[in-house]
Order: sequence, then C-alpha cells, then structure tokens
Amino acid sequence: MTVTRAFVRTILGICVAAPLAAQQPGSVTAVTTPKPALGAAMTPIGIPIDRIVAIVGQKPILWSEVMDAIFYLQGAGEKVPQDSAGLMNYARDTILNQMIDQEVLINVAKQFKTEIDDKDIAPDVDKRLKELHSRFKSDAEFRAQLKAEGFGTETELRTSLLDRRRRDMLQVAANDSLRAHGKMAAPVNVTEVEVTAAYQKAKDKIGRRPATAQFRQVIVAPKANTAERLKAKAKADSLLAVVQKGGDFEAIAKKESMDPGSKDAGGALPFVRRGQMVEAFDRAIFSGAPPGTIIPIVIETSIGFHIIRIDRVQPAQVKSSHILIIPHLDSTDVARAKLTADTVITKWRSGTPYDSLVKYYHDPAELKGVPEPYPIDSLPEEYRNGIADVKKGQLSQPFQIPNPQTGFPKWVVVLMTERADAGELSLADVRDKIRQQLLEERATRRMLDQLRKEQFVKIMM
Repeated sequence: MTVTRAFVRTILGICVAAPLAAQQPGSVTAVTTPKPALGAAMTPIGIPIDRIVAIVGQKPILWSEVMDAIFYLQGAGEKVPQDSAGLMNYARDTILNQMIDQEVLINVAKQFKTEIDDKDIAPDVDKRLKELHSRFKSDAEFRAQLKAEGFGTETELRTSLLDRRRRDMLQVAANDSLRAHGKMAAPVNVTEVEVTAAYQKAKDKIGRRPATAQFRQVIVAPKANTAERLKAKAKADSLLAVVQKGGDFEAIAKKESMDPGSKDAGGALPFVRRGQMVEAFDRAIFSGAPPGTIIPIVIETSIGFHIIRIDRVQPAQVKSSHILIIPHLDSTDVARAKLTADTVITKWRSGTPYDSLVKYYHDPAELKGVPEPYPIDSLPEEYRNGIADVKKGQLSQPFQIPNPQTGFPKWVVVLMTERADAGELSLADVRDKIRQQLLEERATRRMLDQLRKEQFVKIMM
C-alpha cells in the first residue's frame, strides 16, 4: 500500500501504537495524538522503491506501510524528522518497532484461537462511516475524497476499516489472554527517580487538577403503596406463567416490560459479573442455572418485579433477559419519599451510623457515594446544583435526581467527605498514577520482548 491512508486513520482515530496505549488509558508518559483534519496537507517525504523491512512469523512489513504510519502521525501534528538520517532512525527505532509489537500480539491472539466476528465490530465501523459522510456536502464530494485517498469504492473503505478494527481488537484480546495466563505477573520495579523524571517530562501536558468532590450519599426512591405493589406482583406472576408455558419471551418483553433500556431489545441485558446487579437479581442469575432457564419465581428488587431468563453463561459472567413490572407510583409517593429524606438528614445529624442509614433507607440500585476524588464538572447537573454550596463535613439538603424507569424522581442526601478546588497537578497528585503506568509499560515491554524471542522476528533495515 503506497498511498497514504490518512483518511482511514482519521475516521478511526488510530495511530500505530493505539492497541498498546489502550492498555494504559490516560497515560502521562505517552504522547496523545490529536485527530488531523480531513485532507490536511502534509509535507512530502521521499519514499524509495517498496521493500520488506521486517518479517514477523509469516507476515512481512513493507517500507510503504511504515511510511504510511509516519504520514498519519505527521498529519496529526507529530514532529517527524525531516532529514534523511533522522527520518530513517525514527522509522526503524520507533514506528517499525511499534508495528512489530502489533504483529507479535496478533500472532498471540491467533495462538489463543481468538476470533473477532464482523457483526461485533461492524456497528462501530458503520457509525464512523456515517459520521464521515456528514462531513461532506454531497455524495460526489465524498466519493472524490475516497478516490483521492486511494479507495475505489465505499465498500473497499469499509472492508479496510473492518480489517483495521479487527486487528486492534485482536491485540487487545491478546493482552487480556496473556494477563489471564500470568504472562505479566512477574514483578517489575520503578524507582522514585523514574517517577519524578516521568512527571517532569509530562507535567506540561497533563493539565490542571479539576475541582473534585468525595462524598457519601443516601438515595431514597419513592415506594408504591401496598395495593399497587400487590397489583404489580400479580401481573408479573401471570406473565411468568405464560412464559413457562412456552410464551414468546422477547415478544412479551417488548409489549409488557417497563425497563426502557431493554424493552425494545426483547428484555436482553449485557454480560455482567457478580455484584454488578442489585442483590436479589444478582443471586438469581448467578445461581448456577444453565442457559435457557426461566427463573421459576418472580424476583422482587427495589426497582420492581422481574421475570428472568438465563441466556448465556461464561466464566464469571452471565447474560440474561428480563421482563420488568414496576408498581404504579404517583406524586403522593414522591412526597412521602421527601419526608423520608428529611428523616435521613435528622438522623444523620444526630449521630446515626451511616451503615444503618444505608441499610434502612438507601436504594440498593444506586451507588453509596463517590469514595475517590471525582471532577465536579463531570457530575450530573442535579448533583452539581445540589452540592454547589456544600463544604467538607456538611450535609446537603435533599435534591432530586431523575429515574427514567419510573418517571418519578428519587431524593438524594449527600455528606461531603472531601472537596478540593481546581489547581495545578503536583507530583503528589499523580505520583501513584505515574508509578502504576510505568509499571504497566515496563511489564508490557518485557512481555513483548519475550514474545519476540519466541516468535520469528527479522528486521531488515
């Protein structure tokens, strides 16, 4: 491939080191590559006659592929040496090495018999293609850009994007498999001097510390009265009986379920690990029942009544579907929840232990708080407004948060445990993060070096 495919990489936002960088999100020791503008002019770099510059296993790496990667980085703002000697060193020592690492990981994925199904990656590629179309005024302009970038048709572009996405996913899967098999378990060391040096090198790029908050909370959800609860339970029981007699689970979910997040998908939920769902639901799906099982009783949670089917089981993960029936609520239930939130404040101020308040009043479907510093600007608007004037050690007044499942809000009471204003990020702020990233990078490098020894790698430049 001798044509520069900045078009492809612009769409995916991928540089040659992306799969490895993905293992270290937010790395302060790695350069963040911005997206180039489409069709951005790039300084031409002389490309000699194409040749093989490395072989990994049975896969040759071409000089044109190395230069293709360099063109992308240059268009993305990376400083690329302009002199021939500097360019050659950069191509060999940086870019080619990264490409070899990628191929090594792809070989590992193949050894673990990892397969990436097109149907799993096609939605992301199609979404990006749609976004790309929106950047052009007409189909003719889009096709002209395709031709300029060396693609005959959009189908050819889509095939190329699928291939790149598949390769990226294979590398991530290889890393996961290697970790699972203990290939990165051997200890590595990072000294304080190295941590400080990494901070000094990156401090101009890591930005400022945002204003942050840490807090505990009690969230009170409105509860239906006894009559409405029994009515909802009876409906759930009747639907369970229909399903147990062979009724179409997906069709019933689409018609009857009150979960807006899964209703249109026939009640389908994603794979989850133990502890991710509310307690009663979690116990039901991790009871050891095989795929295809309809849980024989209606499961009640703080959300409502669930009819559950086990769909797929993997090590430590279960995929299920459910039909949710929520008892009818009204404004009277919301007002009663507000009185309960006021009671929580009174008891909290009088010294009632937090764990007791959580046990009796907190909605188990919600988090108990934010134990680590969290950017205030990233909190939902209701939280930003609700804690705007709350200082460390103070309780907020009850404030509402929406509940899309019922359409009726919940009430939140927050105890602010820590609060910090925005400022410069010091070494103390990021020391642990930098140390962990350096450890990850060092362990990854050691693993890749070992894999290179185990596989056939030949560099010819």
